[in-house]
Amino acid sequence: MTLHIPFDNTYATLPAGFYTAQPPTAVKAPELLAFNAPLAALLGINATDPADIATVFAGNTVPDGAAPLAQLYAGHQFGNFNPQLGDGRALLLGEVIDQSGTRRDIQLKGSGPTPYSRMGDGRAWLGPVLREYVVSEAMHALGIPTTRALAAVASGEPIWREQGALPGAVLTRVAASHLRVGTFQVFAHRGQVEDLKTLTDYAIARHYPQADGPMGLLAAVCAAQAELVAAWMAVGFIHGVMNTDNCAISGETIDYGPCAFMDAYDEARVFSSIDQQGRYAFGNQPRIAVWNCAQLATALIRQMDDMDAAVEDATAIVHAMPGQLQAAWLKRFGAKLGLSTPTPEDQPLIEDLLALMQTDGADFTNTFAALGTDTAQDQFTDRAAFAAWNARWQARTASEPEAGALMARTNQRIIPRNHRMEQMIEAAVAGDMAPFQREIAALATPFDPASDPDLMRPPTTQEIVPATFCGT
Repeated sequence: MTLHIPFDNTYATLPAGFYTAQPPTAVKAPELLAFNAPLAALLGINATDPADIATVFAGNTVPDGAAPLAQLYAGHQFGNFNPQLGDGRALLLGEVIDQSGTRRDIQLKGSGPTPYSRMGDGRAWLGPVLREYVVSEAMHALGIPTTRALAAVASGEPIWREQGALPGAVLTRVAASHLRVGTFQVFAHRGQVEDLKTLTDYAIARHYPQADGPMGLLAAVCAAQAELVAAWMAVGFIHGVMNTDNCAISGETIDYGPCAFMDAYDEARVFSSIDQQGRYAFGNQPRIAVWNCAQLATALIRQMDDMDAAVEDATAIVHAMPGQLQAAWLKRFGAKLGLSTPTPEDQPLIEDLLALMQTDGADFTNTFAALGTDTAQDQFTDRAAFAAWNARWQARTASEPEAGALMARTNQRIIPRNHRMEQMIEAAVAGDMAPFQREIAALATPFDPASDPDLMRPPTTQEIVPATFCGT
C-alpha cells in the first residue's frame, strides 16, 4: 500500500464511555469516484494509487495508526430530546495535524452499522454522498467554515431505501472535530459530571484555548455560531436540520443532509422534506442557533459548583447572542451592498431590498451579483420600486470608493443550484460523473465573473426542486 496518513489521535484517549471502538464494515467492490488531492496534501496524506485510496476510504483496509470509533452523543431533534444518538453510520478513523498546524478529524460516512445505528444499515447511497461532497466544497470556496470532502467511493453494493435499491457509497469528510452540542448533552443528561468536565476541558484545549472554563467555552461557541449563521444567510444557504446533534462546537457547518441554497428569495423557505413545520426555515436559522446554544448552556451548567452564579452567567452569554448575530448579519449584508463599515442606519436599506426580492421572487444570488449593472432591474417585476431603492443605494455608496471591489469578492456568482444537484445525482447513478466534475470545477471559484453561465441559471418552472431529502 502506498497510502500513508500521519495520524495523531486524541479523542481515542478519552474515557471508553465517550465512544465505541470498532472497525468499518468492508464493502463488496470499492471504486474511487472522487478524491480531493489538494486537501489530502494539506493533511499530509501521501496517496497516489486509486485502488489504495478506494480500499482505505471505503473502509476495507484500516491504515496504520488509525483508531476507528463511533462517537456517542444525544440531541434535540426538531425540538424533541433524544437521550442517545451517536454515529449510526459513521466512524472517526483518526486525527491528523494539517500543514497549518490545525488538528483535523478524518471520518468515514456510510461505513456500516454501529451500536448507535438504531436499526439502520449504517450505509449511505450515492446521491447524498455526492451532494455533501459538492456542497461542502462549495461552502469552503465561499469562505464559510465547514467540514470538507476528502473522498467519495462507490461500494459496489445496493442500498435499500424507500425508492428501492440505490447504489451505495462512502464519503470521507474532514472536520476541525465532530464535537457537537449533543456530545455535551448526553453526559449532562446522564449526570456523568466527571465525563462532562473531561469533555469540556478537551473542547477548550482543542478549539478555544483562550476560553476560561465552561462559561468561557459557552461564550466562544456562541460567538462562532453567530458568525457562522450570518455567513449562511449571506449566501442564501438553508441547513435544513439544525438539531443540536448537528451543531458543531467548532463553529463549522456540519452534517449536510437536506440542505439547499435558495433560488428565489423567501424568508420562510423550507426545502427539507422532514421539516413539516418550518422550524429550520431560512429566516428562522438565527433564532434556532440561539436556542441550540441555550441547550449547550444548560448542559455545561451541570458541572458548576455554584449553580446560581452559573445560571446567571450563562443567561447573560446566551442573551447577548442575538446582538452578535445581528452585528454579523449587518456586516455581511452591508458588504454585499458595498458598504465597508455598515451602521444600524443602513439596516433599512438592506431590509428594503430583501423585501422587494421577497415580493417579486427575485433570485437571491443573481440579484446581488447584478447590483450596479444595467441587468439588476431584470430580477424584478416592479422595476419602479427597484429603481427607487437603487437611487437610495447609489446615494449611500457614493462615499464608498471601494464598493465595487468589495461586492466583487462578497457576492458569489455561482452556487450549487438544487436542480443541478438533482441532475448531477441522476447522471452519476447512470454512471456519468461529468456533471459532478463540472460542478466541482465551477464552484471552486464562486466569485469569478466568468463562471459557467449555464450553471448560474435559475431553474425553469419544470426544474424547480420543491424538497430535499436527508438520505439516511
